Amino acid sequence: MTSEGKEQPMTSQDYRAGVRAWLRAHAPAPDPDATPDEHLRRAKEFQAALYDAGYAGITWPEEAGGRGLGTAEQQIFAEEAAEYDLPTYPFIVGLGMCGPTLVDLGTPEQKRRHLPGLLRGEEIWCQLFSEPGAGSDVASLQARAVRDGDGWVVNGQKVWTTNAQWADFGALLARTDPDVPKHAGITMFIVDMHAPGVTVRPLKDMSGKAPFNEVYFDDVRIPADAVIGEVGGGWRAAVTMLGHERVSIGGSRPSRNSALTFAALLDLARREGATDVPAQRERLAGLYAHERALDLLNARMRQEAAAGRPPGARGSVAKLAGALQLRRAIAVAGELAGANAVAWEPGDVHGDGLALGINAAPASGIAGGTDEVQRTIIGERILGLPKEPQVDRDVPFRELKVGTQREEGGR
Repeated sequence: MTSEGKEQPMTSQDYRAGVRAWLRAHAPAPDPDATPDEHLRRAKEFQAALYDAGYAGITWPEEAGGRGLGTAEQQIFAEEAAEYDLPTYPFIVGLGMCGPTLVDLGTPEQKRRHLPGLLRGEEIWCQLFSEPGAGSDVASLQARAVRDGDGWVVNGQKVWTTNAQWADFGALLARTDPDVPKHAGITMFIVDMHAPGVTVRPLKDMSGKAPFNEVYFDDVRIPADAVIGEVGGGWRAAVTMLGHERVSIGGSRPSRNSALTFAALLDLARREGATDVPAQRERLAGLYAHERALDLLNARMRQEAAAGRPPGARGSVAKLAGALQLRRAIAVAGELAGANAVAWEPGDVHGDGLALGINAAPASGIAGGTDEVQRTIIGERILGLPKEPQVDRDVPFRELKVGTQREEGGR
């Protein structure tokens, strides 16, 4: 207490000590033998405990259910949490992308309905953007939402949807007007993933896991108040969410169990006796410098966002930098591990983790928009370079021959 009897603000050292003590007491130990349902139950329990302790939505506004704190506190929590393998994966899309978009564009009722549940882990969300014929060119999507009475009916398909197998709700982009240019005829909706007509099918990757899904919508009814933003304003909502997504992906801090961090690769170099090799030391030093620079870039962007400056196109810088950093890490890992990066003795946790990390890392240059898309955004919107030709900008979508759209146009 001060001499005036007022409580002194908590220092960063105090905050860090509190986070460290709480995580030491509450972070669950990984259980490789747990079933998927048990993993999900443990994840929900831990997210609820995070919320009760004040560590969920640290920088979210208090009126949105968050703590209203600064980016310094968020950075401290991220640094301390990186020492654990926390079961927060089911919530990364909701808390990193969908929730912040609702904070920006949602109606008061949508915020009251969904944000507390997002923060407490009671709602899992997914992002329903990509389609078989609309990947990097999201605006070419063909899933249709047609007015029906006081609501909408949706038909179509989405693909590469992370966490759809667990999701309670999704942020869906659908075409609501095929008679205007493609960017102008899109609307974003909140869709109940348990509604009749929604089908989720897993997509396995080379590891045998199924982190992605394809999702089908067959005459799915959506109420009128499920629109995020405005009817026809889906592209603006999509750009807002993609900005949050790119910051979330680019700014994510890997856990201590990640095989492709500087700390993990330094440990590998020591095990391989390579720390005295000048070329390897130089590569490791470069990896550390880039990793530290990326941390500082993301810390600055979080500070600016907290001060009211949205990331905008600068989110593409963080996203691209994160993907390039993983490629550097793969190159260093391959040089250090040699054949052990692809062939190791059974039970070798280092070899297993390294191989999985190397196999998964290239996806960072695709998910959330390819590296080429990020470079285009950076060139046009940050560097002021001339825009690429867009011959379809003023053409009604119905007249375009895109993706799987039939020549006669539309659905």
